[in-house]
Amino acid sequence: MNNNITVTSPLLPNLDEFNEMLREIWASKWITNNGAFHKRLEAALAEYLKVPYISLFTNGTLPLLTALQALRITGEVITTPYSFVATTHSIWWNGCKPVFVDIEEDTCGIDPNKIEAAITPKTTAIMPVHCYGKPVKMDAIQAIADKYGLKVIYDAAHAFGVEVNGESVLNRGDMSTLSFHATKVYNTLEGGALVVHDEKTKRRIDYLKNFGFAGETEVVAPGINSKMDEVRAAYGLLNLKQVDAAIEARHQVAIKYREALRDVPGIRFFDDMPGVRHNYSYFPIFINAEEYGKTRDQLYLEMKEKNVLGRRYFFPLISTFSTYRGLPSAAPENLPVATKVANEVICLPMHHILSDDDINRILELVVK
Repeated sequence: MNNNITVTSPLLPNLDEFNEMLREIWASKWITNNGAFHKRLEAALAEYLKVPYISLFTNGTLPLLTALQALRITGEVITTPYSFVATTHSIWWNGCKPVFVDIEEDTCGIDPNKIEAAITPKTTAIMPVHCYGKPVKMDAIQAIADKYGLKVIYDAAHAFGVEVNGESVLNRGDMSTLSFHATKVYNTLEGGALVVHDEKTKRRIDYLKNFGFAGETEVVAPGINSKMDEVRAAYGLLNLKQVDAAIEARHQVAIKYREALRDVPGIRFFDDMPGVRHNYSYFPIFINAEEYGKTRDQLYLEMKEKNVLGRRYFFPLISTFSTYRGLPSAAPENLPVATKVANEVICLPMHHILSDDDINRILELVVK
């Protein structure tokens, strides 16, 4: 019997309901290329997320690549080393140079106070990340972008449904990208989306994700094929009906973790931010080895031995990987906070089907 407690678990739709939708798709014989379920999901997500325009993709990396293409970004892009590698890879694949800036401990997002010093005549954009779904300092970032004429593309892979004072974080900047990977709060198996603010840009994005076709015989841009198919769109429609319940279940897990860990020496974690609707996508804790009595890696391995699978998310930093470590901005002395946080972090299991017994088993290992 598998008694692993995994760091995440996918939100799965009702199989009978999914089979009914599959029968519709089979009957229509329309399985991709902007079919009925694709159109329904775009409309439903735009309404749920409180955004004007959204374009669906087959995974969460392609929206990043396409956003940079659509905004014709060149030269240097300021970003964070504390993220999943897709953030920086998208910059590299577009022939641009990533420039790493340190993060803040209170959000694990890019530090606006460090951005201006990284701007050069070649800088054209900033790509911040709402890490763990915690909104970065968007007003400060936008003020810098406006001052220097820069574009802002938010990697909001973790930020499905996140709002600040009732407004979606996805409405900020020039564009925001989402991931609907199986590990996310909301998933379409694999999938993603790009959020834009006007119909003209939405149309351009839709061209770019369909080989650049603007009609049967007209190609207006060097596009790629990154469309979401009907099967995943149907799956996504069903998951949208239950995502709020899943987020609330995660919220309850977070409450229990916080109650148990509040007074444990050497453990730091995030509380909810005022005015923010969180999605509880992750529950990172940060280990001060001197105060806690063991290192993060010791705890991680002890948990693993007991089949409790946490994740050192994000470790190591993107800036340490072979492709990027030669960049001047990747030097560890330029990134002291990110380096510290990456060496302290471990994400505890966080998902909608964790039982009280699971939570107690996890906490018995963490609370010594």
